[in-house]
Amino acid sequence: MRTVVVVNPKGGCGKTTLSTNLAGALANCGDSVVLWDLDRQKSALEWLALHSPDLPAIHSLEGKDEPSGREKRRHDWLIIDTPAGLHGKNLERAIKPVDKVLMPVQPSLFDMAATRNFIAALHAEHLLRKGRNFLGIVGMRVDARTKAAATLEAFLKQFELPVLTFLRDTQVYANAAFQGKSIFDLPDYLNEKDSEDWKPVLKWLDKS
Repeated sequence: MRTVVVVNPKGGCGKTTLSTNLAGALANCGDSVVLWDLDRQKSALEWLALHSPDLPAIHSLEGKDEPSGREKRRHDWLIIDTPAGLHGKNLERAIKPVDKVLMPVQPSLFDMAATRNFIAALHAEHLLRKGRNFLGIVGMRVDARTKAAATLEAFLKQFELPVLTFLRDTQVYANAAFQGKSIFDLPDYLNEKDSEDWKPVLKWLDKS
């Protein structure tokens, strides 16, 4: 079982949107997926409670216990949705055992400042052990053709970390979430543009 943690210490940056839709993308690829919600608000678990049994299955892992050996053998992916404010020992525990880290970032002054501090903390704790193939950044709620996207990409370039993709600001994500769906559970005519934006993320996850 491969593990992906979605992390950013700033609240409201899109961690749960990224986590749930990543789980949906992998499940729609035919993989067995477990979603672990570590946030006290439990938004990912609330979404999963609405997830229809007719859709590709996504399993839940509740509480703070690590997956058992049996669970690791049964499933292909563990996606971890983390709380805001993660730092210190809790940050180390969340990141050290995983295969990949995804960091959602919005193109705002406050988000970029929080990201700068967070990446500095990762370096200070020696948690960026695999560089570009370990941590990938996803621009959230931003059109790739806009000045905001260019500003965000220029800001992130200084850290020599890949900006995998930009996910646009659209109601498609919110409307799908209300139904316990990811965008990959929607008809093609509703998700075609947005599912294309996810291809670089899925390709990156397949890298060693």
